[in-house]
Formats: sequence, C-alpha cells, structure tokens
Amino acid sequence: MRVFNLLDDIPQSPKGRVVQYQLASCSSSGAANYRAAQRSRSRAEFIHKLSIALEEIDESNFWIELLIDTRMISPQKVTDLLMEGKELFAILLASRNTARRNTKRKIDPQKPFPPPSPPV
Repeated sequence: MRVFNLLDDIPQSPKGRVVQYQLASCSSSGAANYRAAQRSRSRAEFIHKLSIALEEIDESNFWIELLIDTRMISPQKVTDLLMEGKELFAILLASRNTARRNTKRKIDPQKPFPPPSPPV
C-alpha cells in the first residue's frame, strides 16, 4: 500500500511516468504472487509463486533505488520503504529455501519429523 502512495509523489515527467508504471506493476505483481503462493495446491507451486514474488520485490527495490539515484525522490522519503522491501525479500527467500530443502528431504508437512531409525 505504501508503494502506491509513493506513486503520487513521483514527478509527472516522461522518466517519472516510466518509473511509476514499472513500480506499480512489479509491486502489485509481487503482492499478487505472494498471495497466490499462500493459496498454492502443491509445494512445487508454492516455490514457483514465491520465486516470482521474489523477482518482483527485487525489481520494486530497483525502481525505488533508481528514484533515489536520479533524484526524483529524496532518500529520506523512501528509506523505510526500501528497508521494508529488503526485509520482505529476505523473509520470502528464507521461506523458499526452506520449502526447497523440505522438498529434497521429502518432508510431509503433516509429519515434520522423520520416523526414528530402527535399532541396529
């Protein structure tokens, strides 16, 4: 939601409109793919949707950084938003990595602990 509020602060120049469009697109796609991951029907679909969300969040961070680098927005205005984007990226990356690890170990989410080994 905060990204959409930021869109109104971006200058209405040709460059600004490009950034507005790109930032609106990738930030909304990141949120939509995260939601889709939460509703996924399989672990593979969950991992796939999280991967897309990660790409979109990373792209959102890129556009916010570009706003700063081109001086279209003051750093103070977006520092918290940029930090939040980096934190979300780290959280979703950890979640995806855990899901991948669990897939490799074939962990059943209903039975998270493997059965005990038989005595030797």
